[in-house]
Amino acid sequence: MTGTTTGKIEQRALGRGGLTAAAVGLGCMPLSGVYGEADDAASEDLIRHALDLGVSHLDSADMYGWGHNETLVGRAIKGRRDQVVLATKFGQTRPQRQGGPNGVNGRPDYVVEACEASLQRLGVDVIDLYYQHRVDPSVPIEDTVGAMARLVTQGKVRYLGLSEARPQTIRRAHATHPIAAVQTEYSLLYRTEAEETRATTRELGIGFVAYSPLGRGFLTGTITDLAQVDGRRAAHPRFQAENFAQNRALVARFEALAADKRCTPAQLALAWVLAQGDDVVAIPGTRARQRLEENLGALRVSLSTDDVACIAEAIPNGAIAGARYPAAAMQAVYL
Repeated sequence: MTGTTTGKIEQRALGRGGLTAAAVGLGCMPLSGVYGEADDAASEDLIRHALDLGVSHLDSADMYGWGHNETLVGRAIKGRRDQVVLATKFGQTRPQRQGGPNGVNGRPDYVVEACEASLQRLGVDVIDLYYQHRVDPSVPIEDTVGAMARLVTQGKVRYLGLSEARPQTIRRAHATHPIAAVQTEYSLLYRTEAEETRATTRELGIGFVAYSPLGRGFLTGTITDLAQVDGRRAAHPRFQAENFAQNRALVARFEALAADKRCTPAQLALAWVLAQGDDVVAIPGTRARQRLEENLGALRVSLSTDDVACIAEAIPNGAIAGARYPAAAMQAVYL
């Protein structure tokens, strides 16, 4: 479903080519065990409930559960393909050693191979938005995007995207083939790189997709004790013991603002991201219906210019302790 609306949730343009998506979508990564165990039947029900509510934008990737996530999403959307703006990603490969960082592959032949595998797992004929998940520094971006562009010509992909790409990489990619969206981690906790990216996407007319807009759960106000940190989060520096207390204190200040606005911290965090411009959409992830519905409540939170500035001051840019990813994974972002 490209270029249409559900009538339930605000739709925003991603790029200038006609693609539109729900302002608040669903990041499907948590449905593949990243933040603790997930039940497949419940996950499929969650996706269908999201579609019922008008959440048309579903974001997956071939490395979420190494194929599990795309297979799950494919089952959930069966018979409802026309209601979905379906996004998935390629380019990360399995670690060469247990516990090691993911590999990256942007070779043109791998682009074709990865797309065919994703189409099969998703059970669809075409992917609406196909991202390079991580830039491969060993392959010119023109070669990778050139191969992706051929997928568009062949009718296997509708629009192209990049994830975690530097401004100069985005410019080179966009000159090769129009890029509809760039996906970057963006929240009150992590803004510097994302805002550098947005300056470029705004100039070029590219949509901006904010992933982890809730700071991997920190901005929901539900993570108050180190013992609650589980799954993949436990390896992230922001959740390490030496950083947790400082970051929790920042979030507590933010929670007070949410109370003043009579909304939840998650809703205020999402409303702040969406207030950055109508070229921005957010893809918070969750495993729970209650959280999905709570996140959609952000669309009813109205923020003035003063509100937006006040919220930003509560958690100053750069105040968070700890990097976005563990050291090895940080080497693969923002290339």
